[in-house]
Amino acid sequence: MAEAFNDITLSADKATRYAEVAEEIASVLDGEPNVTARMATVASMLANSFDSYFWTGFYVVDPTKERELVVGPYQGTLGCLRIAYGRGVCGAAAATGETQLVPDVHAFPGHIACDGRSQSEIVVPVFGPDGQLIAVFDVDSDRPAAFDETDQHWLEKIIKATFETTIA
Repeated sequence: MAEAFNDITLSADKATRYAEVAEEIASVLDGEPNVTARMATVASMLANSFDSYFWTGFYVVDPTKERELVVGPYQGTLGCLRIAYGRGVCGAAAATGETQLVPDVHAFPGHIACDGRSQSEIVVPVFGPDGQLIAVFDVDSDRPAAFDETDQHWLEKIIKATFETTIA
């Protein structure tokens, strides 16, 4: 239950903390078929579990606009409303289908500054059960080089487990 999650003391070790949060996310979402509810829960639980997370959320593939993402469930300050594939870090993840791990967003070609306080970013593509891109999961930090391979491993694992399986 989400209420119980609020009372859990998470490990200080980053990998262990991710494992704990991944388990809680899976427990909370068990049997929930609604994609928006799943996205909102992932964004909320991860945002509230890591101090380095400044903005946490999803940009969803817009079925009415070719190769364009629209802001979805998120936690944080106002996000960009729309991002074209190939534009900025989120657009790069959408265009390539690969996670973007960016230690310095100001050095990333075409970076979109939705919030000027953002210093580093990780964006994970989100695929549905049919293998099609449905969104990207975006985490920004107001700290430089806040994300590493541990973040990438666990975020990819959480996103895959949450969205690539068929919900019964």
